[in-house]
Amino acid sequence: MLLSIITATFNSEKTLAETFDSILNQTYRESFEYIIMDGGSKDNTVTIIKDYEPLFEKRGITFKWVSKPDNGIYDAWNKAIEIATGTWIGFIGSDDIYLPNALETYVKYMLEKPT
Repeated sequence: MLLSIITATFNSEKTLAETFDSILNQTYRESFEYIIMDGGSKDNTVTIIKDYEPLFEKRGITFKWVSKPDNGIYDAWNKAIEIATGTWIGFIGSDDIYLPNALETYVKYMLEKPT
């Protein structure tokens, strides 16, 4: 896997669908996974995650998610990194979006500028 994108969530029902849509609408679809680490939300966040899961699968995007209490965003990110399989890792907030072609631009840059 080349790229792992991680989102930490907690009670994100108002913004999460827009974040998901921005990822689903990316032109880059090769070799990336999307990981959601939810902190045990009490609103409809988990329902939204479950509703979107088949949409990611339909687009061929590996979709992993966990919902259980954590100790904040950094704890959630670290837990997600432990299950990530990507060579490169990116983070996007549950109230943020990727602009069109963002992942394609990101991957192109990474491949042109090896470390």
